[in-house]
Amino acid sequence: MAMQDFDHTAPEVILSFYRHLYPFKSVFKWLNHEHTPSRLFTHREIAFSLRGDIYIRYNSFLNADEFKNQTLKYNPERFEIGPVYSARPRDKKTVRPAMFTPQLRELVFDIDMTDYDSIRTCCSGASVCKRCWAFISAAVRVLDAALRDQFGYRHLLWVYSGRRGIHCWVSDDEAMELTDEQRRAVAQYLTVVQGGKEMHKKVNVRPPGRQSGRPWPLPPAVRDALDILTEVFVDLILHDQNLFERDEQWEELLKLIPDPDIAGSLRRAWNMDENLPSEEKWSQIKGKTKDLEKGSPERDTMMAALEDIVLQYTYPRIDAEVSKHRNHLLKAPFCVHPKTGRVCVPVDPTHIDDFDPENVPTVSQLMQELEAGKLQESGEEQGDWERTSLKPYIDMFEAHIINIMNEVRIAKRATDTSW
Repeated sequence: MAMQDFDHTAPEVILSFYRHLYPFKSVFKWLNHEHTPSRLFTHREIAFSLRGDIYIRYNSFLNADEFKNQTLKYNPERFEIGPVYSARPRDKKTVRPAMFTPQLRELVFDIDMTDYDSIRTCCSGASVCKRCWAFISAAVRVLDAALRDQFGYRHLLWVYSGRRGIHCWVSDDEAMELTDEQRRAVAQYLTVVQGGKEMHKKVNVRPPGRQSGRPWPLPPAVRDALDILTEVFVDLILHDQNLFERDEQWEELLKLIPDPDIAGSLRRAWNMDENLPSEEKWSQIKGKTKDLEKGSPERDTMMAALEDIVLQYTYPRIDAEVSKHRNHLLKAPFCVHPKTGRVCVPVDPTHIDDFDPENVPTVSQLMQELEAGKLQESGEEQGDWERTSLKPYIDMFEAHIINIMNEVRIAKRATDTSW
């Protein structure tokens, strides 16, 4: 029997996906941190995006079943998750504005591939391939380490956006309780590359001024990231992307060299050899730096510039605005991206280098697998998603949820004096 072809943009396909495959109960547990509904879920905003640019905000639900039933009724293109409010969002019109304020929310981060367009050569715009995904991989490795090691967070969920980026949700109690001011501070702390196209130097993380005529060392947190990113710079920027092969790109590189004599000398040499690969250009910059007197301020300045260059081309480019406010809405895990049909699946940060966005299951593929599973169904009791390639992603999600719930249970036992 021939397999049916499914159009991922068709409303009936999305509706079937919600009905049979979307893990509503898992998402409920993830947001709620417990099996029994609490304010973490009942006071949580869910915003639906319907076809025809219709946006329905301030929905809230009492439990997972109500959440699923309303989603099936609306059949949205996607839905987004907001904060936990002081009152139920569905009651917003009946409470005084002062009594309706965001209270809790995961600390979230968004990394979008378009922010790397000026430094990737394989794709541009919305296009993403395994090669340029390496920029996202590097960003995840650095941010995941920073959030765990420097902030002490444990419950990080990384979710592929379905097209060209990745989101991070931090569910630790300490992260949930951050004020907007504290979130801005965290985002600022983790922002190293900033500035528009008009700015050549986009890394300015050293203290202002100089120390005994020399540049200040990098902050310890950035220094830790540099250890990871130096190798990424060589493998990704120099080898894979061969970024400095083109005239306009190596000219941008030379604008980051603080010594005008070195920059001028390299410009003349590179103009004479148009086929010089990026790795050789970088080797020549390092060679010019080593030729400077050891221990001199000029050499120290160049060494600092080389570190800043590595950071500028490889450090995570986060959308800080997403992280700064509790009331920011972010697309829910396991939604379907309307352009690609791919599901927004969790990603294991410890295997981020192995992740390939082109291998993520699409809703059409999943529906075909579901149909095939029904034809070959045995007598075993299984959830529909367990018969599809969505299973490993939901298993990963469930493992993340178990860790959160275990911590909640331990905390409750510690405060329960009834025994």
